[in-house]
Amino acid sequence: MAKPALKAALLSPQRPLGEHPLLVVGPSLGTSTILWNRTASVLGNDYDVVAWDLPGHGVSPAATETFDVAALADAVVELVDSIAPGEAFHYAGVSLGGATGLQLGIKHGERLKSLSVQCSGAKLGTPEGWLERAETVRSQGTPVMIQGSAERWFAPGFMEREPELSSRLLHALRDADRFSYAFCCEALAAFDVREDLGSIRVPTQVIAGALDGVAPPSFAEDVAAGITAGGGTATAVTLEGVAHLAPAEAPAHVAELMRSLITWAESRGAAK
Repeated sequence: MAKPALKAALLSPQRPLGEHPLLVVGPSLGTSTILWNRTASVLGNDYDVVAWDLPGHGVSPAATETFDVAALADAVVELVDSIAPGEAFHYAGVSLGGATGLQLGIKHGERLKSLSVQCSGAKLGTPEGWLERAETVRSQGTPVMIQGSAERWFAPGFMEREPELSSRLLHALRDADRFSYAFCCEALAAFDVREDLGSIRVPTQVIAGALDGVAPPSFAEDVAAGITAGGGTATAVTLEGVAHLAPAEAPAHVAELMRSLITWAESRGAAK
């Protein structure tokens, strides 16, 4: 299976890389690096924050063939190697970006210092649902997804309170390549790492939104339980008033949780 090409944006201030810990952040299906702007602005003075885009979203080129979530994880490692060869990094991702994080933990654990899985799960939705969505978007384009995504992504009242941010996120969905979006749906249809969670050894936090209908808090608890059952370290946290895009909806809270995880992981690494 092909490894898609990914591109990234630096969300922390321009400065030589390497003086601060590297934090790589991943998107939810249909979004772009915009998803992380607010959280990154809170964390950017202390970490080099690099956000990657899904194939055909934001700055990443469109995909021309199918890929799976494990291939996305491989592509993230390749991307990191292009900016910081061989570096270990902290990783955080939302939804499909969080699923990619779990695959990083399973396949590339030696490269990770910490893992923050947000609004995601070890399996999301049903294969039938994803394949149906892939077909719909292939034939009708991504704008057909805007109304449903707006309802899933944001807690009630968020779009009224934050019209500019929610509209920028929905524009990223509208502008995404329909075929790449469909390939992402097919990757999610095949994604199920419930049996592999026990192999994750990197310090992990699993963040859920209390109002997330896509990846409810029970999904986060199941991921944390699967990791700890294998001897790993993982905690699950639920954010009140948040739906499916935690870093956009609750940037200060998400940044605080990530900072505590990264600080702990860094101190653990230093003590080794």
